[in-house]
Amino acid sequence: QVQLVESGGGLVQPGESLRLSCEANGFPLDPYGIGWFRQSPGKGREGVSCISSYGGSSTNYADSVKGRFTISRDSAKNTVNLQMSDLKPDDTGVYYCAAVDQVITRQQAICLINPSEELWGQGTQVTVSS
Repeated sequence: QVQLVESGGGLVQPGESLRLSCEANGFPLDPYGIGWFRQSPGKGREGVSCISSYGGSSTNYADSVKGRFTISRDSAKNTVNLQMSDLKPDDTGVYYCAAVDQVITRQQAICLINPSEELWGQGTQVTVSS
């Protein structure tokens, strides 16, 4: 079964860090632009970040996480990772990885923080609380 699997969530205090991983179960992840999304009670789904396919030359971030979160690809491990630093209570939620839309130009693929609905993971809980 083709699916994505997230890991790395947990309970941390404000100001601490977490690293989430998104692994492809049985297929190569490189051909897909991949994004991270989160959802918390009372809020709609929010796009957090994305990285373009293959070399990952294009990345995008929501304003709320710029400067604190970093997305990256590890082709050898077939994963996309989200390093989260200086976490705040508002970062609390279930984090999902998913395939995202891309705009393909002559020079590169540009990722959009918009799910393509091809692939989703089951989510991992992140709780930031003192």
